[in-house]
Amino acid sequence: MSNGDASQGSAFSRLLGLQLVEASAGRAEVHMQMHDGLGNVHGKLHGGALFSLIDTAMGQACHSLTDGVAVSVTLESKINYIRPVSEGELICRAWVLHAGKRTLVVEAETLQGGKLVAKAQATFARI
Repeated sequence: MSNGDASQGSAFSRLLGLQLVEASAGRAEVHMQMHDGLGNVHGKLHGGALFSLIDTAMGQACHSLTDGVAVSVTLESKINYIRPVSEGELICRAWVLHAGKRTLVVEAETLQGGKLVAKAQATFARI
């Protein structure tokens, strides 16, 4: 996924409509527009779609430390879903807290309309 153009990312990123806005110096910002295709049976954003947005932003934050080269994978992740989303654009910001020789610890938060939707922390393995 390149800045501003999800068509260069994975097929899954394109399916979700992810837009990489920034990735540098251990930080990343990825946007996603809520639409009916991302909804659950209640008409709210599916938790799996939200998790994918967050995981992608955290991965991009890790990759930004290696000039965008994908050299890490998610080992584990914990997410707190705070409020449901029915419409609008989601903004996910992620940042690397610790970049060790074997692992990276990353945090992320997702906002919609200026309100916190989810908070996450993960460990990535360097490969």
